[in-house]
Parts: sequence; structure tokens; C-alpha cells
Amino acid sequence: MSLTWHSSLKSVLKSVVAPPSLAACAAWIAVWLGTPAVPKGPVPAPIVHVCLVLFLVVFLAEHFIARNHTPACVVTIGAVLAVLALLAIAGTPHGLSPVLLVLIAAMLAAHFDWRPLSAMLGILNLAFVAVALLAWQTSSRSVLVYVLAYASFQVFAAMVMRAAAHAEQMSERLRAANADLLATRGLLAESARDAERLRVARELHDIAGHKLTALKLNLAVLVRDERLADLPQPRLCERLADELLVDLRRLVERMREDDGLDLRTALNALAAPFPRPRAHIEIAGDARVTTLAQAETVLRAVQEALTNSARHSQAQNLWIVLRREADRLLLDIRDDGRGSGEPVPGNGLAGMRERFDEAGGGLRIERLDTGAVHLLAWLPAAA
Repeated sequence: MSLTWHSSLKSVLKSVVAPPSLAACAAWIAVWLGTPAVPKGPVPAPIVHVCLVLFLVVFLAEHFIARNHTPACVVTIGAVLAVLALLAIAGTPHGLSPVLLVLIAAMLAAHFDWRPLSAMLGILNLAFVAVALLAWQTSSRSVLVYVLAYASFQVFAAMVMRAAAHAEQMSERLRAANADLLATRGLLAESARDAERLRVARELHDIAGHKLTALKLNLAVLVRDERLADLPQPRLCERLADELLVDLRRLVERMREDDGLDLRTALNALAAPFPRPRAHIEIAGDARVTTLAQAETVLRAVQEALTNSARHSQAQNLWIVLRREADRLLLDIRDDGRGSGEPVPGNGLAGMRERFDEAGGGLRIERLDTGAVHLLAWLPAAA
């Protein structure tokens, strides 16, 4: 648990010191330094400074739940930040406090598409207009120009954040697609090696074995010839042919032994592009799938688990264990996330369950007491 907390804290600190967060802190410092010691607005100076401090605290605290939030949670944080910012704006007429609304717009743009984002920014700026008209002693035209200027900054910040979010999503999809191609290529290469091994075994049995048998029969005829009875070479050749035929049969038997497909290389290739969670893969020596269909079922299950942990969980680690119990292959997957409630299977998990059902196995999904998601799947093992 301490390692999990350490990994989570490290991830949060990395997010806090990222360039966008540092730029936001620099903007907050500018607002703080630009706030007069005795504001001229209706809000007392101590309340203005308390609102600024609380704004920074809540803004940075958003990073602690950035990986596992819900839209309602983000809206709640945005509403709290908006109230604090509007109080600061009311207490500092024509000051730099509206910069805080730009930070709110950037935060919301990181989590919402344009349609809900436009509605939230519209409500935010209407509240800005109302506060400015009520708290500032200035003309309506001056307020509208002021609000329009900062609204344009908000739109610009939102566009930058939406572009960054889109680029990140495309990068994740590209990494996942590349990992899928590498893993599939590994499975196909393994299957091709098995097919080639079986082909060579058949060729050795059908061609070399047939000719060795014919050679052995002809040597037997020579050994029985009275003219060659005193020569040791024919009997030596007969014995060598017998030994070679036995060795060839043993080699063919070994080559035809089906040890199954080695999934380790494919799973490692699948997990490599994911910076989080870190995959820990353990495959027992006797846990080997025998068909390409089974291998693909296991591969897709691990892929879905990696994707879900990366997108919907705070998990820093994912443990993947493939072992054999009696006549079943068990795939045990769990992470160190901290979710709540029963997992709700989406299209990905539903497709995973269908694959295992079609392969003659099954899937169970549960949430552990620690909040982690646990997937236990099974497939029939070859005798």
C-alpha cells in the first residue's frame, strides 16, 4: 500500500510541476501581486486574499483526482473556483482577478467537449457581467468591453487545452494501436514457427524416413548375400541405418510435440507503450495456450485491462498472472486502483466476456476491498 501511495504521489507531483500547471501558478502569483492591500470593492480585503489562497489550493487539489474524477466532480470543482474568483473580482474592480476565470476555462476544457464547455463558459461570463455591474462603479459599456476581453482569453485558453487533450487522446490511441500490432505480429510469428516445425517434421517423416527404410531393406539383402558374408561393412551400414532411422523417428516426435504458443513476448509488447499502469506479467511454465484463438482471447483481455486501468483508474500497477489449474487455464488480472462501487461492464468488458464464452471459458469481474478491479478468466486447457 505504501508503494502504491508513493507511486500515486509521484504521479500527482509530476502533474503539478508540468508546464501548464506552472504557468497557471505564475498567473495566480501575478493576480496576487496585482491585488491592492486595500481593495476598493464591496468585498473586504481579508476576504479577497482568503479567496485567492483558497482558489490556489482548490485548483492544485484538482490534480489529486484528475485521473479518477467524474464529470459531476469536475463541475463541482469548477463551481467552487468560480465562486472564489467572482468574490475576488467583486473586491478588486478593474484588477487582474478575471485572470482566474481564464484558469477555470482551461481546467474545464481539459475535461469537456465544446458543447458542454461552451454552456459552462457562457454561464461563467454571465455571472462575471452580473458581478461587475453590481460591484463596480462604472458604466455598462466599460464592463462589457472588460468582460469581452477576458472572455476572448478564456476561449483562447480553452482552444489550446482542447487541442492538447485531442493530441493526447490521439497519442494514446496510436500507442495502443502500435502495441496491438506488435503483439499480434508476435503471435503470428509464433504460430508460423509452429506451422513450419510441423511441416519440417512431416517432410522428415514422409521423405527421409521412407528412403531410410528403403535403404535399410536393401542393406538387409546385402547382408544375407553369401559373397559379402565375410565383410564387416554391410553389417555396419545396416546398424547405422537402424540407428539413424530410430534417431529420425525420435526427432520427428519431438518436433511434433505441441508446447503451445508463448504469450510472454506478445504480452510484453502489448504493455510496453503504456507509461501507466506498469504491467507485471507472470506466466507459469505449464500455462501455454494451444491455439491462436485462445492466444488472441488472452491478448485482448489483457489489452482491455490495460486500457481501462490507464483511462478510468488511478492504478499505477497491473498484475497479470497466467497459470494452470487442473484442466483450466486461469488468467488473473488485478490493479491497485482505488475505485468504489461495483464495476459496470462497458462494451470492452462485454466483448471480453463474449470471447471467453465462445472459447469455452468464462469471466468474473469484481472490486476488491482496496478498491482495485479484479478480473478472473478461465479457458479449457489441452490435455
